[in-house]
Amino acid sequence: MNPHDAHPRFEPEEAARLRQNLVLYSCALTVIETQLSNLNRYYSALSESNPIELIKTRVKSVDSIAQKLSLRGLPLTVGSTIENLSDIAGARVICSYSENVNEIASLIKAESGHEVIAEKDYIISPKPSGYRSYHLVVRVTPGGLFSDQSCPVEIQIRTAAMDFWATLEHKVRYKYSGEIPEHLSQELQACAEKIHELDERMYLIHELVELINQ
Repeated sequence: MNPHDAHPRFEPEEAARLRQNLVLYSCALTVIETQLSNLNRYYSALSESNPIELIKTRVKSVDSIAQKLSLRGLPLTVGSTIENLSDIAGARVICSYSENVNEIASLIKAESGHEVIAEKDYIISPKPSGYRSYHLVVRVTPGGLFSDQSCPVEIQIRTAAMDFWATLEHKVRYKYSGEIPEHLSQELQACAEKIHELDERMYLIHELVELINQ
């Protein structure tokens, strides 16, 4: 399989096996979605302010998984998928301010029912592209008919401004098949810095308003 093939495909038998495996990922994601929804309800009903703006969830499609494996030069098999991808099931929490991110991350880590297996703070240490977000990968055991089977779920926590930038960068990267021209890359990096500065200034305004209200 050419890693730069625009339309990589699993063999039919592997694709059928993968679709069966994705049921486990979907059920694991439902567990995480329930935990996040409960946090959202608590803040909305019992807290003075809710730092959660939006919760998004998704399970990658078979075609999307094939594309990611192909870009990495990995075999298009179920075994390769399970071994190499930790973001098949994903949740994204959009927060009001960057200062809310650690609060939400701490609450997620304290939840029972899953094990944190990876953690990366791209807000303190952004990627070279300028990407900022807080990533947690948790291992979830849905239980029930799945018995002791488990799988990873990736949780991304970021502000709305960070999410806007990441969405734009993803579109640009897809447009150029992962090879973003240097001038666009530099422009995206500059925008990332400005967005980070805007996040910080918006939070300062929020804090000033809170002090005035007190």
